[in-house]
Amino acid sequence: MRTNELMLYKNMEYGEILKDITFLIDNYESEFYNKEDLRGLLFDCINELLELSVSHGFEGNLWHTYLTFLLASDENAYSTSCEIVGEIEGSLNEIALHDFAIFKEMFDYDFEELEKSLDADCLKIIMDYKSGNSGGKVFNRRVRDRICDLSRALAATQNVDHFKRTLTQFYKEFGVGKLGLHKAFRVEHPENSDVEIIPITNIAHVHLDDLVGYEDAKKKLVDNTKAFVEGKKANNCLMFGDAGTGKSSSIKAILNQYYDQGLRMIEVYKHQFQDLNDVIAQIKNRNYKFIIYMDDLSFEEFEIEYKYLKAVIEGGLEKKPKNVLIYATSNRRHLIRETFRDKQDRDEDMHTNDTVQEKLSLVARFGVTIYFGSPDKKAFQEIVRVLAKKNGINMPEEQLLLEANAWELSHGGLSGRTAQQFIDYLAGRE
Repeated sequence: MRTNELMLYKNMEYGEILKDITFLIDNYESEFYNKEDLRGLLFDCINELLELSVSHGFEGNLWHTYLTFLLASDENAYSTSCEIVGEIEGSLNEIALHDFAIFKEMFDYDFEELEKSLDADCLKIIMDYKSGNSGGKVFNRRVRDRICDLSRALAATQNVDHFKRTLTQFYKEFGVGKLGLHKAFRVEHPENSDVEIIPITNIAHVHLDDLVGYEDAKKKLVDNTKAFVEGKKANNCLMFGDAGTGKSSSIKAILNQYYDQGLRMIEVYKHQFQDLNDVIAQIKNRNYKFIIYMDDLSFEEFEIEYKYLKAVIEGGLEKKPKNVLIYATSNRRHLIRETFRDKQDRDEDMHTNDTVQEKLSLVARFGVTIYFGSPDKKAFQEIVRVLAKKNGINMPEEQLLLEANAWELSHGGLSGRTAQQFIDYLAGRE
């Protein structure tokens, strides 16, 4: 095997298994190495393949899914150039074709002679592996299925050109690496280490149609996001209003709606604002569109993190990349807590108006503001009716609304969240 000749797909994460198996392929008949040592190495490789496959939820031909996993995960000059945009021009195509010829040989390799020589039939087990669950700890079922489907497609390719077209189409549809395979991410900053963008594997599959009402608010959000995804001018967006009215749900829904067009979302908490520049540095040259999402954003008087946010949005020397927007939700219209002292106590600040403007200037950096208000009684009852129908709640409408009214009086008042909690209660009772 010519894995030492790979030029693009080199130094891959999880590539040690590949190195060991290709070593066995090249040396299983050599008299220079002890057969028992080679046999032991083979079983070590099978163990690592199984552990990787179980943690990621893989099934089928685990050798093929492993090779596919490497190809789908490795962020190199070719794969990152093709993500979302597809076929590219230039010499990279010839280099990629060279590497894919090597991978094609590995896909087509027959392990029968190696098994006989090392007196081991363990490989037969992993060539048709049945997974006992719907996903793994690392990949959810959606991502797992994409890798397994691509594995079967690559195994069925007739030649290297077909192999290249199939993989490049995958890069165009789903991207490459963690940013391509996953929708949403969080930020971690381990002590004495760099900022890391970590995938979130369990995302609620909520859609905008699931949010009853708020048609004007949803349209405003969709219009801004659609323009952003299509490469047009778009604004940072602030969604504010009463608790439980669907602000966070709208964010999740917009991600689900535009994920297949290259939209990704990174959730950042208030205490992580000082890491924003590092996060943006990692994503600014990728072909995806990124929304940096800040949920329940607000600041007390003594908190100064909003200054980091102001500088990132608008005000620093480096221009914010065109593939990055900031979406925030808040129960406060002005984000930063204001007091009458800001306007009245002139003994503490000679320039009172400057103090007020400093606090309001953060909101001014959000070009789009969308209000989500609590529904009135009629709207609340409509939300209950729609949710009951979607969840298969069989109850006379009069009784349903009577119980809903009693529920909201003791569970937080009129809101979409209260309506959903009521329906969940009924579903659990049934």
